[in-house]
Amino acid sequence: MTFQENIHADMVVAMKAKNSEHVRVLRNAIAAIKNTMIEKGEAFTDDDALASVAAQVKQLKDAIIDFQAGGRDDLVAQNMADIGILETYLPEQLADEALEKIVAETLSEIGVTTPQDIGKAMGAVMKKVQGQADGTRVKTVVIKLLQ
Repeated sequence: MTFQENIHADMVVAMKAKNSEHVRVLRNAIAAIKNTMIEKGEAFTDDDALASVAAQVKQLKDAIIDFQAGGRDDLVAQNMADIGILETYLPEQLADEALEKIVAETLSEIGVTTPQDIGKAMGAVMKKVQGQADGTRVKTVVIKLLQ
């Protein structure tokens, strides 16, 4: 079963269970995946679908910051719940120690030693972690190790 089929099947189950919250979140995920599919064209893969859901989670996390600043605790709670649902479809996140080890290994492999090469380091590390850590966490560790 592909990633998309899995989400669609879970949405059907949520519809039968009359779980409107899950249905709403999964419909949004399916729509985001379809938009990505249209943009990408024929070369669309399950990894692209996974990246689409990961991007959705990042957008929700970014929105939480704005909602907190605006005092909208109701929307913060809703976004947190949505993130919880979507994260069940993403790969398990790496522990901080494991992420640091991967970053250190990658930095030594590509020979990056200065903060000016953060972009080069980020690209190489993000390819290795493939959805198991978001860019913000990776950047924090890269900066820490380069200083």
